[in-house]
Amino acid sequence: MGAAAFASLVTKEAVAYQGNMERAIGSLQEAMQFLRDATSDKGGHREKAMNLIEQAIGETRAGMAYAAEHFGD
Repeated sequence: MGAAAFASLVTKEAVAYQGNMERAIGSLQEAMQFLRDATSDKGGHREKAMNLIEQAIGETRAGMAYAAEHFGD
């Protein structure tokens, strides 16, 4: 790989990093772990919360992909 191509790749990745979105995913994953560690006697609400977190992670990733595709970040 040539120096120019490598510099372009590094620059694109630096621009593509979405720190707030990455941190949001990390926080959602942490919340998921807390729910997994909790007892299951919550009338089904724990499971519903876990499903919603999975959806939120998916939507966050979709937003990141959209931004990367349309705006280069």
